[in-house]
Amino acid sequence: MKRVFVVSAAALAACSASAALRLACPFTDGAVLQRGRAVPVWGRAGSESTVKVAFAGVERTAKADAEGRWRVDLPAMEACREGRELAVSEFAKDAPDAVACSVAVKDVLVGEVWFVSGQSNTELPLVGGPHFGDRNGHLMAQKTHLPLVRFCKYGYQVADKPQEFPARQIAWRKFIPEDLTSRTNFSALGFYYGVELYNALQIPIGLVGVYWGGTTIDAWTPREGLATRPDLKDAYEWQASMKWDGKNPKSLWPHSRVKDQSSVIWNAVVNPFCPYAMRGFIWYQGEANARASERYASQMHALYDGWAKKFENPDMKLYFVQLAPYTYADDNLVKMWEAQSQFAREEKNAAITVINDLGNPSDVHPNEKGLVGVRLALHALKRDYGFDGIQDNSPTLKEWKVEGDTFVLSFNDAAMLYMYNADFSLDAPFEIAGEDGVFKPAKIVNLRPGRKGRGRPRGGIEGSNIVVRAEGVAKPAKLRYCCSSPWKGNVYNEADLPLGAFRIGE
Repeated sequence: MKRVFVVSAAALAACSASAALRLACPFTDGAVLQRGRAVPVWGRAGSESTVKVAFAGVERTAKADAEGRWRVDLPAMEACREGRELAVSEFAKDAPDAVACSVAVKDVLVGEVWFVSGQSNTELPLVGGPHFGDRNGHLMAQKTHLPLVRFCKYGYQVADKPQEFPARQIAWRKFIPEDLTSRTNFSALGFYYGVELYNALQIPIGLVGVYWGGTTIDAWTPREGLATRPDLKDAYEWQASMKWDGKNPKSLWPHSRVKDQSSVIWNAVVNPFCPYAMRGFIWYQGEANARASERYASQMHALYDGWAKKFENPDMKLYFVQLAPYTYADDNLVKMWEAQSQFAREEKNAAITVINDLGNPSDVHPNEKGLVGVRLALHALKRDYGFDGIQDNSPTLKEWKVEGDTFVLSFNDAAMLYMYNADFSLDAPFEIAGEDGVFKPAKIVNLRPGRKGRGRPRGGIEGSNIVVRAEGVAKPAKLRYCCSSPWKGNVYNEADLPLGAFRIGE
């Protein structure tokens, strides 16, 4: 009986009874390989057999171990828009001169590879229904013809231990109407990010979608990441001792659902892709952790450290989206924003995308993902692809002082500032409190508003500082921006990037 394991519908196989050649899940027709760095290719074969991998005129060989695992590393390559064949052949231990099995993966490109991960705001599809889909998704899908931008996706699985292969086949598809509108619909966030990268770089782009709505950061974090954070020792130790009956853990901690437990989605969904060569990943998550944000900055470090280690990429980039405004209880949203910003300050390979101007307090899934994808792409274009003239940072508070009854604020990443309200109002979400701690609405003193009726609903801010005063507060002691309902920002820098929430004196 012949045993044939193929990973591609177009694979060529001629296998002997002893062959067991199988490639790791990313290596199927239409795949995109990462340019500019060594590219691991791995899988399974017969015990102690020899495997030869050939691609783009380069050949590499490896000997499978006693359990059949093998790996070769292709050298760093230039980007290539031409689809080529990745050929893999197995030579059995007892017949080293005869091909026991061969697999050919077709139409393989070389370019930039990014993972797209998170929960439902990442999962929100380009083409969806009236309540869960991108605002412009149908329009974009029917007019997009970018066959050099490829995507695959995999999710909705949990496991107690890291899995070597996924539970179902991975298929690469193209940014063309028939694929973008199919049942394999892709993340709207990932779509816009990929389009921006391709338009700027004009090379193949590969996007791997691994996302699942309503999931915690805990579930996406490998144990190797948890091990780097002493304050997350409880999660690390629980995951190590978790008992699994084949479907569910016998005890649930600290969450009540299986899919929220530490590492369980990572094990099933992401680990099968390791150590696929890639530039980095984009991340939009936090809604499921908003009630316990005091650990979130550390959890982000664990997430990043774990992914970087498992993908063997110490310079991996992580560009992530802050939570959008929504009616979270108490000040959980503000605390989460502060935790996300803390991580961005501490990790040199990460950057945060501020979107406090785009949310909907009535909808945890705002359907404007195009601008979010554009802002995310700014980080990559400047930090990874040499576009030096790009401003990718939102303004952040630099210094402050109290002068009489006003706060005088200066900011990083802001050559100039302006306020925008579509209703022509002059209100910004500043609040000031005196020593009694009672916050009152505050006004920008040095605002130069546009004139009504002239199509200019913007207010320019004079000078490089913002001066803020609240009526009835003679001795200001505390200030906050965008820290109360509806948590909507409206102050921007010269690059049209919004000022993030902050607090002074609390």
